[in-house]
Formats: sequence, C-alpha cells, structure tokens
Amino acid sequence: MQRPIRQSLIVDAGRQEVALFENGLQVAAWPVSTSKFGLGTEEGSFKTPTGEFLVAEKIGAGCPAWSIFKSRVPTGETASPGGDEDLVLTRILWLEGTGPDNTNTRGRYIYFHGTNQEHLIGTPASHGCIRLRNDDMIALFDRVAEGTPVEIHAPGA
Repeated sequence: MQRPIRQSLIVDAGRQEVALFENGLQVAAWPVSTSKFGLGTEEGSFKTPTGEFLVAEKIGAGCPAWSIFKSRVPTGETASPGGDEDLVLTRILWLEGTGPDNTNTRGRYIYFHGTNQEHLIGTPASHGCIRLRNDDMIALFDRVAEGTPVEIHAPGA
C-alpha cells in the first residue's frame, strides 16, 4: 500500500525562492518576489507575512497563462509583460495564516500568483503577495493541493 505524499512549501525571503517538499525532500524550487515593503503582518502594510500558513484556496485552474484576475475572478483578458500596475495573473494560491501573529493573512488577500512584472522576480517587488513567473505559477499550482502547509521565513531564519 502506497503512503500519501506529504507536501509543504517553504518561502525563503532572503533567497527570494519557494521550495516544494514531498515527504521531507525538496523536489522543486522557483524564484519569487516578496514585498518591496518588507516582511510583517500589520493590516494595510503591504508587507509579506511570515510564519506558518495553509493553502486555503486554489483559484484559476484551466485559465490561460497571463489571465488577469480582479477580486479573484478571471476577467477574460490577458496581460502583456511589463507595466507599472501590480496585476494578479494566471493562478492564485490564497493563504490562510495559522499562527497567532498572522491570522489576518487571508483577510489581507495574500496569495501566490503570477505577475506581469516577471523581470522583477528574484527581488522584493510585490505589494505583499508572493509573485512567480507565470509558467512557474502554473507548475506550482498543478503540484500542490488545498491544505498544503506553507512556511514563510525571514532572511537568516
């Protein structure tokens, strides 16, 4: 009888990377962008929260790459690379905080999502969310389930 695979995601804000673990072994990693405003859990801060989370909801299965989402609903439009606007693209993994300091995460609308600013991936550039290149977002989305544990670590943590 085959055991179920235990998955987890670990975001290293210092390295600007998310790693996927299965049964304790790293099986994949992708570059990301966390917040340009730093790390923290304060409401309205636009900071990326730290601590422990769960993937509360997966949104956008089957949408084309570069699909634009407004309030977590696909608009039917696709974006082009670049621009100043911080668009939510391709897929969404909506996070829910499970620690005492980050229970407001879901209400702050913190997600993993694709971006129109792929050239900034690898540097802190978001408004609190964790951005990935659109193809990487699809790969991550397709590999994890709702309920997957997530840890977001500060540099040096």
